[in-house]
Amino acid sequence: MQATAGVPARRGALRLLMAVLGRGTPLELALENALDGIAMGNDRALARHLASTVLRWLADLDALIDSATPKPLPEDARARMVLRIALAGWLKLGTPQHAAVATALPLVEGGPRRLVHGVLGNLMRGNASLPETPHLPDLFAIRWAMEWGPEVAEAAARSLADEPATDLTLRDPAETARWAEALGGISLLPGHVRVPRQKALGGALTEWPGFAEGAWWVQDLAASLPVRLMGAQPGEKILDLCAAPGGKTLQLAALGCDVTAVDVAEPRLDRVRENLARTGLTATIAVGDALRWEPGTLYDRILLDAPCSATGIFRRHPDVLHLKGSRDIAPLTMLQAALLRRASAWLKPGGTLVYATCSLDQREGERIAERIIATLPRAPFEPGEVPLGLAPTGEGWLRTLPGMLEAEGGMDGFFIARFKKLG
Repeated sequence: MQATAGVPARRGALRLLMAVLGRGTPLELALENALDGIAMGNDRALARHLASTVLRWLADLDALIDSATPKPLPEDARARMVLRIALAGWLKLGTPQHAAVATALPLVEGGPRRLVHGVLGNLMRGNASLPETPHLPDLFAIRWAMEWGPEVAEAAARSLADEPATDLTLRDPAETARWAEALGGISLLPGHVRVPRQKALGGALTEWPGFAEGAWWVQDLAASLPVRLMGAQPGEKILDLCAAPGGKTLQLAALGCDVTAVDVAEPRLDRVRENLARTGLTATIAVGDALRWEPGTLYDRILLDAPCSATGIFRRHPDVLHLKGSRDIAPLTMLQAALLRRASAWLKPGGTLVYATCSLDQREGERIAERIIATLPRAPFEPGEVPLGLAPTGEGWLRTLPGMLEAEGGMDGFFIARFKKLG
């Protein structure tokens, strides 16, 4: 018997949500297993988009569900998961009401099936709607409002509403205008192209102009800033620690640097190798734990994009808001400090170290940098060298926050600091 059109995608979305919300698996890591057996590329893409949409609007979808049930369903109940998917499809992706119901019911049986049918019917007859802006999970709404101010928390909620545009970094900045036109995007900096969300969701990225010839790679605008602010010169020996997935390694290789990329995860380094081969760029790849690995040489510059809670990438990866909230970040901050101590010993006299995290928690940025100053003097960013109209903090760091460049599509939350080893 042939499945109802659209059911495979919903079944995949259900598996993804159960992995993220039920087992705490990051969305990207859950994709392979959750979508196994779904043959059609469009169904796989829709499954991921549905799951991501649910995660963006989770609090508001649950409020609708709770308003239509006599008593709240358990958070991990299959019926609740199916209702989330059906409502996200109807209210955010434009799925017709009859199709939303028809693709939801095959995912549940018995009493839950009747419940799902009844809840959807009640909400649809009542013309249910979602607010203009999603509500952040309470923990982050409160934390970010206290740490950065209510305006930043509100901007974060706005940026969560939809999939962001796709940022690309170009192998050759001289061809920025060419690729912006070919990709139907805009450029905010030389060597950068931002492709609108509508195009980004409309086809496989591997089919876009320039992919096969290695003209670009995907990299959020904020994630490109640590290398842009590093001051690296052609021929310099550069160490990229915790390098995977490799966007910064590619940037440094494209500048003509002698780059060594180190990461503890061999599978993630395979992706770096693939992108180096695709772009025709060259770097030395080393698998190793940076706390034990020994380079046997000193470097002109070192980049440490340190492991962190990754809360700054929530606009592209909304699952982090549901995976990271209660995690004790003390082990991560200890790891960051240890990695910085190790890295500073591998700098040549007069060498530069750039420390970055994609976190919106000051304990994984500002607080660590303040501790490092005692042993490695800071090399503060000057206003004239920071691009995009951004301004360094009073301490000379760079902090990107929700709301910055909002009219242009925003960017991830990052902390970036620069230090210089005394000669």
